[in-house]
Amino acid sequence: MMRFEGNEAADETVQRAMTVRRAARLTMIEEEGCWEAVKRRDKSQDGRFFFGVMTTGVYCRPSCPARQPLRKNVRFFRTPAEAERDGLRACLRCRPLAAIGADVNTKAVGELCRYIEAHCDHSLSLEDLGERAGISPFHLQRSFKAIVGLSPKRYQEACRLKKLKGELRSGEQVTGAIFGAGYGSVSRVYEKADTQLGMTPSQYRQRGKGVRISFASFESPLGSMTIGATDRGLCFVQFGESPQDLETALRREYPAAKVEPMLAPYSAEFELWMAALSAHLEGQYPDLDLPLDVRATAFQMKVWRYLQTIPYGEVQSYGEVAAGIGQPTASRAVARACASNQVA
Repeated sequence: MMRFEGNEAADETVQRAMTVRRAARLTMIEEEGCWEAVKRRDKSQDGRFFFGVMTTGVYCRPSCPARQPLRKNVRFFRTPAEAERDGLRACLRCRPLAAIGADVNTKAVGELCRYIEAHCDHSLSLEDLGERAGISPFHLQRSFKAIVGLSPKRYQEACRLKKLKGELRSGEQVTGAIFGAGYGSVSRVYEKADTQLGMTPSQYRQRGKGVRISFASFESPLGSMTIGATDRGLCFVQFGESPQDLETALRREYPAAKVEPMLAPYSAEFELWMAALSAHLEGQYPDLDLPLDVRATAFQMKVWRYLQTIPYGEVQSYGEVAAGIGQPTASRAVARACASNQVA
C-alpha cells in the first residue's frame, strides 16, 4: 500500500493534539462542581475555569453578574483559548480575560474612566485621552467601548449628567449647577431634558415635585431592571439585585414625585419593546431594532430610510436629503416627510 511521505508524522501530530484536547476536557464530576460555582457566582473560581453560553455565543467568568443561563446551554472550558476555538467571544459584562491578566487594556481604560469622572466638566478630546492612556485614538475608541459599553464621549456625558444631578440635589441653583457640571449653555441642557432627565432641571431639583412617574420592572440578561418614565420621557433606568431594591432607589431619587407601578397587563407594544431590549442585552442584536408600527407613503418611507443612513452625529439640510434620494427639487416635500415622522 502506497503512503505519502510525511503521513506518519502528520498522524502523530493529530494524535498528540487529540490527546491534549481530551486531557483538557473537564470530567462530569468537575463540570457539576463548575456549575455549582456558577450558580453561586463564586469569585474565588474566577480564572480557574470559564463557562460558555452556546445560545448567546459568549463565554464568562464564574462570577459573571448577568442572568444565569439554562444548564443545557452551558459548556465549560479551562482556558479562554478553548472557548474561542468553539466560536465564543468574551463577555463584555464580566471581562473574563481580565481574570487571568490577559486583557491588557482593562487597567488602562479603568484608570481613564476615573480620570474622565474627575474631569467631566472639562473638554476632553479622544487624542488627549489616547495620549494619557498610551493608546492610539482609534484603538482607544474600540477598546473603551468594548470594555465600558460606551464611547469615551458618551461616558463623559453620563458623568456630566451625574454631576448635574448631584449639584441639583444638593440645592444648587439650576444655572449654577448646569455650568458647574461643564455644560456650555443652559439651552443645551433643556434640549436634552426629556431624554436625559425625563423632566426639567427645576423639577429634578425639587426632587420630582408635581411629577408623576410610572415604573415597570423585569428580568433582563444583566439582572433585575427597572424603568421609570414621566409623560416627557425616561427618568430612571437601573439594574439591581431585586425589583424591590430598585423601586426603593427610584422613590429615594424622587421623594416628592407621585411614583406608581405601570398598570398590568402591559401593552403589546411595551412587551415587544422589552423583548427586543432583552435580545439586545443578550448580544443577539448589536444594533437595537425596536418594533415599530409605521404607516407612510412611499415617498415618506424613502426619506426616512435615507435619514437612517446619515452617520451618527452628522447633520444634513433638507436640500441635501432631497439630493441624496435623487430628487433635488423636493426639499419642501422632504421637510414635510420629516415633520410627519411620528417615530423618529
